[in-house]
Amino acid sequence: MITLGLDTCEARGSVAVWRDGTLAALQDHETAEDYSSWLLPAVEKGLREAGAMLLKVDVFAVATGPGSFTALRVGLTAVKAWAELYQKPVVGVSRLEVMARTLPDGGPGYVAASFDARRGQIFGGMFRAEADGCWRCIEPEIVIGADAFVAGVAERAGTETVRWISLDPQLIEVAPSWKTRESRGEAVVPCERGLAAGVAALGEARARRGEVSDALHLDANYVRRSDAELFWKDPGSHER
Repeated sequence: MITLGLDTCEARGSVAVWRDGTLAALQDHETAEDYSSWLLPAVEKGLREAGAMLLKVDVFAVATGPGSFTALRVGLTAVKAWAELYQKPVVGVSRLEVMARTLPDGGPGYVAASFDARRGQIFGGMFRAEADGCWRCIEPEIVIGADAFVAGVAERAGTETVRWISLDPQLIEVAPSWKTRESRGEAVVPCERGLAAGVAALGEARARRGEVSDALHLDANYVRRSDAELFWKDPGSHER
């Protein structure tokens, strides 16, 4: 199975080709070039390195957010077009969940993932790894101040330890609420770039279980402050 994975959530995006459980190619967005002009050549280069062609791709996987409206639309529009053209399934995944899953296996427990949303905010998500290998989204993903995010995660976790991962760990570490978590021995693991590899891997795994979508129903996860803040006040959990 060949899976093409795209992450265009913000400037630190990437393109990956995943082939039968192995990363075959990875292209990082390392320039100031807009995705509208960078993406297609990057996909072509990645497929060439992997010895594949676009029409031979079995599954298209894409990070559906959260992130920049404009950047997200570029990735989703491309995937929708290819899925429609080649009549192939598509899998949309959360970038924050992909980040959480990149942590080394630490057994069951809570994981908090985040990255910079600009204007003094971060995108954040709280997940729980279960003993059976499944992951649950504990709260809907949110755009919020770092201090409020740390405090919210701490409240939900209670006495349990939380593992933290971020593309921008300094934003978490300077939050006043972080001092309490640090005193518990917790630390923020810096997340590596190249998240399209995780997008493709998760996309392939879900496709093998039949958890796919189509071009018509695929959409971005545009986190809005009002909705997210409302959800985080509701203690209900959400399956992912």
